[in-house]
Amino acid sequence: MASLQEPLWLLENGNLKGPNKEIRHHGRTAHNKSSSSLRKKSDLTLVSKVRCGLLRQFLTNLQEVFLGTKLSVLFPAIPLAVLAQSYGFAREWVFALSLLGLTPLAERVSFLTEQLACYTGPTVGGLLNATCGNATELIIAIFALSQHKIDVVKYSLLGSVLSNLLLVLGTSLFCGGIANLRKEQKYDRRQADVNSLLLLLGLLCHSLPLLFRLAGAAPTAETTDPTLQLSRASSIVMLIAYLSYLVFQLFTHRQLFEAQEESEDEDGVSEEEPVIGFWSGLIWLIGMTAVISLLSEYVVGTIEDASSSWGISVSFISIILLPIVGNAAEHAGAIIFAFKNKLDISLGVALGSATQISMFVVPLCVIVSWIMGIKMDLNFNLLETGSLALSIIAVAFTLQDGTSHYMKGLVLLLLYIVIGACFFLSQTPLNQANSGLKIPPETIFRV
Repeated sequence: MASLQEPLWLLENGNLKGPNKEIRHHGRTAHNKSSSSLRKKSDLTLVSKVRCGLLRQFLTNLQEVFLGTKLSVLFPAIPLAVLAQSYGFAREWVFALSLLGLTPLAERVSFLTEQLACYTGPTVGGLLNATCGNATELIIAIFALSQHKIDVVKYSLLGSVLSNLLLVLGTSLFCGGIANLRKEQKYDRRQADVNSLLLLLGLLCHSLPLLFRLAGAAPTAETTDPTLQLSRASSIVMLIAYLSYLVFQLFTHRQLFEAQEESEDEDGVSEEEPVIGFWSGLIWLIGMTAVISLLSEYVVGTIEDASSSWGISVSFISIILLPIVGNAAEHAGAIIFAFKNKLDISLGVALGSATQISMFVVPLCVIVSWIMGIKMDLNFNLLETGSLALSIIAVAFTLQDGTSHYMKGLVLLLLYIVIGACFFLSQTPLNQANSGLKIPPETIFRV
């Protein structure tokens, strides 16, 4: 009888029963570990005194989900955004509140996927983490596609890659170098090499449609756009490469991605017990995803109004502001681990997220738009593709020797500032994307 009850992991005498250490150990990724640094233990003293078992379990889950994070102060932004939208408040307020509300939700999705991974085993847990790691970006992209805002999709995904490669990684290396001036900071180059190779493959797939267009391969009235055909073929190749990467990460070379976990055991991070049951976690995950979808719809629908009200280009908001605010929890976690001289985790967060967006989310959006009958290609225009190329090359040179110091992080941060200034001064009209024309939009600079 005990063997049948054990997998349910229900509350017993106010305590939670958990899985063995091996399953928990293999179910976590660098993405989860970075988010765990922003979590806090909930005081269940009052909840444990509730006599009704179902009510006690519900209150426990409620407290863990909403109060088990240091970002819980941002949860009021969610109902405020709904009220602002319902009562016709200024559109820029709806945008700002929705963006703030997405910050704790992204961290809670990471928490819930980690809880579910404890029950599903290492393989399914790893796949779950890989799929939900950038759920916020994917949901925003899907809603933008449904409204034919193709440029917003491209800008937001490009901004996520740039922020991970330059802002998150640069800040981690800089802060880690300053905090550990008298220590030699080292990391496992093998993970960085694999991610760099995939990023270079993604860069090639992004560059070829642009080069194809610049070479003069324009569509005619009788033929389909060759750039669009090339983009769809490249997207299929990228998805195959990402699936191969998952096999590489979860099966054949799992040890490369778990090298940093031994030192983590000393701090007790991997000893955390699951605090939510499987079905409860699944229900909360579905609910959180629904709320993220609602706020993402608000963000996509009000981004142009916010741009006009604030006098900031849509490209700057999409490339700089959206990734910074939307992934603040994950970014902060990576920086915290860099302070603790655990660069393997920081690199896993920055490079892993950039690889996932570049090799999975972007091509998936192209395929989804193909199914929806929307013409989205991989041509990110010259300025955007050049920024991406220089960023990937700079990161590849930065990580080639397996050691780090604060100067490397400073250079990456300065590079991000320069790129941000460039997009702050540029304004790209969105009417071409909305009308379905495949003419590269001209870039207009403020004087």
